[in-house]
Amino acid sequence: MCKNPAFGIFTKETNFAKTAIQKEVVRTPQEEQAFISEMKEKDNMYTVIQVENRVVGISRLIRGELEMKQHVALFRTWLASEAQGKGIGSKIMEYTLSWAEIHKLHKVVLTVFSGNMVATKLYQKYGFTIEGIQKEQVMLNGEYQDEIYMGYFVNEKIPQPF
Repeated sequence: MCKNPAFGIFTKETNFAKTAIQKEVVRTPQEEQAFISEMKEKDNMYTVIQVENRVVGISRLIRGELEMKQHVALFRTWLASEAQGKGIGSKIMEYTLSWAEIHKLHKVVLTVFSGNMVATKLYQKYGFTIEGIQKEQVMLNGEYQDEIYMGYFVNEKIPQPF
């Protein structure tokens, strides 16, 4: 078990932070530990995905700051390329949606870039629907991509994928 999961996550190349976490500057391990503590205090979800004692991803749900938005949480996740295609993304989704239900969230929202069709299809498989698209919202590798806004209503039960 990693004693400092933040170290494993944020010692990766900064390109992941810019695209997956959407940060220009990566937090230090100490800053990330403080962020994790704050997440717990606010009843948010912060999950570290480890394979063979190595951090290969994170997943988090961040509730709205305002009281009128506390029933909605923003979902962010990242999974290292070497961990993709092994069913871990599905496990993350199952855990996240279960956590959302247990913690009485009404809605989970996320954004995904249009070039990430694998993630978009996974989210749709688990019941997320497209709520909007911002055209050419991001520039990745010299190309514009749309940012797709998706939502999932926790209490609207849909059959879970097999």
